[in-house]
Amino acid sequence: MALKTFRPLTPALRFKSLPAFTEITKSTPHKRLLEVKKRSGGRNNNGRLTSRHIGGGHKQKYRKVDFKRRKHGIAAEVTAIEYDPNRSARIALIKYADGEMSYILAPDGLTVGATVMSGNEATPDLGNSLPLSTIPLGSSIHNIEIAPGRGGQIARSAGQQATLSNREAGYALVKLPSGEIRRIHDTCFATMGQVGNVDHMNVASGKAGRTRWKGRRPHVRGMVMNPIDHPMGGGQGKSKGGGGRHHPVSPWGQLAKGFKTRAKHKPSDRFIMQDRRKK
Repeated sequence: MALKTFRPLTPALRFKSLPAFTEITKSTPHKRLLEVKKRSGGRNNNGRLTSRHIGGGHKQKYRKVDFKRRKHGIAAEVTAIEYDPNRSARIALIKYADGEMSYILAPDGLTVGATVMSGNEATPDLGNSLPLSTIPLGSSIHNIEIAPGRGGQIARSAGQQATLSNREAGYALVKLPSGEIRRIHDTCFATMGQVGNVDHMNVASGKAGRTRWKGRRPHVRGMVMNPIDHPMGGGQGKSKGGGGRHHPVSPWGQLAKGFKTRAKHKPSDRFIMQDRRKK
């Protein structure tokens, strides 16, 4: 994917760097694979604000992406690469031999006319989904299941990839994009290749208005708020270091700085071979 830059005729254009969308082959989505996407504005069912900085933005419809790759043993042809407003990755529209249409995440390098397949008998080629037990060691994979049959949950955003490093005692050792090495049951499915739209991390919107189009409202620092509005609010100057007389807490008394909220003994700890924070 290439990025598009602009001549600095205005302040917004000076640092703007947007995707060129050269890989997109179809501009209108498949209607049967759309769902209505309702907006909450950050409010709960009582109308109270529970998630800040949410509101506005362009209308969107949800694309039903098949993260499970449920049709096993049936070849499908890639008919289009499309833009998805709900995710950073591109999606591919595929057509199975029986005529059914479906959306999948588009890996980097997948083109229109290519054939993809899922199942135990699928070959380890780009875009194919198969169990970790049949994927060659050292392969780049994405859309990885954590539990068999649950559907892919790991490495699904633009440019993400994990590496299958080893297999032992019915489990595969997978190095995740975060650096964590994790044991995953080798019957879990994963898709070959790296997620497309690799240059997404280099996109610069250039202006605040583009952020509003995405439904994000202005983010205000807690330090400049009043004490009633934020644990870091109030005081003369920047007086909330957290090390002296004042230990900031939430309205419900939980420490706001440095307090670890993850359980000490979590069932999933036995699957983490190397923590992402430890080098």
